[in-house]
Amino acid sequence: MVGDNVEIGLYKIKQALALADELELDLVEISPNATPPVCKILEYKKFLYEQRKREKALKSKATKVIIKEIRFGPQTDEHDYDFKKKHAEKFLKEGAKLKAFVFFKGRSIVFKEQGQILLLRLAQDLEDLGKVEQLPKLEGKRMTMFISPKKK
Repeated sequence: MVGDNVEIGLYKIKQALALADELELDLVEISPNATPPVCKILEYKKFLYEQRKREKALKSKATKVIIKEIRFGPQTDEHDYDFKKKHAEKFLKEGAKLKAFVFFKGRSIVFKEQGQILLLRLAQDLEDLGKVEQLPKLEGKRMTMFISPKKK
């Protein structure tokens, strides 16, 4: 029974190839995983062109994720904090993701609790505009936190 199906499939493929040769076109396999495989008789160059055109259209419609960074020090002053918070608000309103980090220079790594408090305070201040994607995490000399904008 299975052998009969294979023979029928081969016969149809040979028939399709002969028809494609007769029309001076190509036999293009559209869906190889389907049972039986789906083929079309068309001009192969035109097929490739249309496929690239479709991919390009899909790529242009895809959303591009923009990540903006804001850098703090462990002992950032109140005025500097407010200034950078305003920038963060602007970035989130524009729809960009925010990467806020505290950079520890030299021996300032001993103030990592202050850096974490600073980032958590920023997350709390920006709570109405965005949600925390990743809590403050220390990586080397940087403590990083990601905030993504809330959907409207």
